[in-house]
Amino acid sequence: MKFSMNLLLWGNQIDESLFPTLELIKEIGFDGVEVPIFNTNPEHWFSFRKKLDSLGLACETDTICGPTENLISADPAMRRHTIDHLKSVLDCSLVLGATKLMGPYHSALGVFTGQPATQEEWQWGIEGIREVADYAESLDITLGLEYLNRFEMYLTSCGDELIRFVNEVNHPNCTIMFDTFHANIEEKNIGDTIRKAGNRISFIQLSENDRSTPGKGNVDWEGVFKSIKDINYDGWLSIEAFSPKLPVANIWRKMFDSEEQLMRDGLSFIKANM
Repeated sequence: MKFSMNLLLWGNQIDESLFPTLELIKEIGFDGVEVPIFNTNPEHWFSFRKKLDSLGLACETDTICGPTENLISADPAMRRHTIDHLKSVLDCSLVLGATKLMGPYHSALGVFTGQPATQEEWQWGIEGIREVADYAESLDITLGLEYLNRFEMYLTSCGDELIRFVNEVNHPNCTIMFDTFHANIEEKNIGDTIRKAGNRISFIQLSENDRSTPGKGNVDWEGVFKSIKDINYDGWLSIEAFSPKLPVANIWRKMFDSEEQLMRDGLSFIKANM
């Protein structure tokens, strides 16, 4: 079992200004970090990789697609652009030494039609992710797809839908990244969903119902940790928490004393339960 911290807690500007934060993350006892990829210039990430290596911190990556990148757009040019964009994100992930690229990039965050996903949109998503997975395989990187809640995404908004999607992609480099925040909104029973996803899960984000310190809210943590053990999962457990530093998350109030305290309390909580 390895423990990670998602850097989105400090916003979406990921550069050398975070080097002291990386040092603190290492000092607290994390094994690695989740690095969100918004800058798709591989050269941007060389110094970041060097710093991670100097600290002995491992790295996995995340990304999202917004209105300008959408694999289920009716516009073929948009779909082609999105595939190329995701391949660029994978190139950056390779520079960082990541073995996994996670996120809900099978469709666009916050883009809705007012209707459920059509079969055509579903198939566009399958075809796009399959091509991206082929490229990821050539780089020895695994995709970890994520579902978001109904207020953020409509292609997949629950575990059953994402399991079906990944099954239909049917690619060895396409797996599931599970996030307890969205599951807390959408699932009847989080533990049962984790057990159903089983060995399709390659990464787990532990996120409280209000995106603050894990263990301080109302997520069914007993059920979460039991199900993680039930499926014999021994990969990454990562804290994903947000603050007003990330406007897209719509966090308008601070819900913890400091980032350091959140990390210390969150990691202690996870280790005590695992």
